[in-house]
This record gives sequence, structure tokens and C-alpha cells, in this order.
Amino acid sequence: MNATHDLERLRFNMIEQQIRPWDVLDHEILELLAQIRREDYVPKAHRSLAFFDMELPLEGAAHKEPGQCMLSPKVEARMLQDLHIKKHETVLEIGSGSGFMAALLAHRAAQVLTLEIDPGLAAVAAENLGRNGVSNVEVRNADGSVPLPSGPTFDVIVLSGSVARL
Repeated sequence: MNATHDLERLRFNMIEQQIRPWDVLDHEILELLAQIRREDYVPKAHRSLAFFDMELPLEGAAHKEPGQCMLSPKVEARMLQDLHIKKHETVLEIGSGSGFMAALLAHRAAQVLTLEIDPGLAAVAAENLGRNGVSNVEVRNADGSVPLPSGPTFDVIVLSGSVARL
């Protein structure tokens, strides 16, 4: 077996054994999860765990806060399904992390603005998205708890990162 075949088998198993049992049954979401290479957004040190049912620590954070991690695949998939994003909608994501959720959102929406409080992670997310050809996402180093200046409006707002308080 070659490495590409192994990755495809792991991706298939992730979808069939973790994501479907979590009642993610939308065919378009399942196809998207098969297409978007999650391993491209996982920190190198944890790439071998890209398809496991677990949160993965994020690297690249300028300010190492405890608990900065990628969500587990089933949580990401369930969030994406429950948002019911339409192709014409604009999305605000709080907590860019590695950019994986923004990539998923971008394939469902017209435009995504993703905010990341940590400048190191914002840079990682922008690099990952650019390297993977995702062009309808703007990554901004910003605090999601601070109101945005007037201007953009959003059809969908998603919290991918945790917030200490609202």
C-alpha cells in the first residue's frame, strides 16, 4: 500500500466510524470532509493523528495558552451540518486555529471572515488556507469579543474557539 491510499483509508474510516455515528448524515458535508485534506491543517507534530477522534494541540501560537487545539473531526462536522450554510451567505468565525474549519466554511459560503486572537495562529491559518487554495477567507488577527467596526454583516456566526466569557 502507498501513503496516499493509507491516508484515504484513514479519511474514509474517520467519516464512517466517527462522523456518521454522530448523526452527520448530510451527503454534501460528508463529501466535503472526504475532499478537504484535514491533515494539511494539523500541526506537523500531530499529523499522524489527523483522523483520530480527539482534539489536537495547535502549534504556532505566539502566546501559548493552555487548551488551544483543533476540535475533533466529529465536532467540526456536526457544527458544519447544524449551521445549514447556503452558498450565498457570509460567515464570521471566531477562533481560526489552524484554518481547517474556515476551509470547510469557505466551501459552503460565499465569504468567510475568521478572527484569531493569537497572532501566531492567525499566521498559521492564513498560510494553511493559502497553501490549499482557499481564496474566499480573510484571516484577521483580532479579538472576537470586541465588536467589529461598522460595515460587514454576517448571515452566520460560529464560535470555533472557546471564549472565557460573553
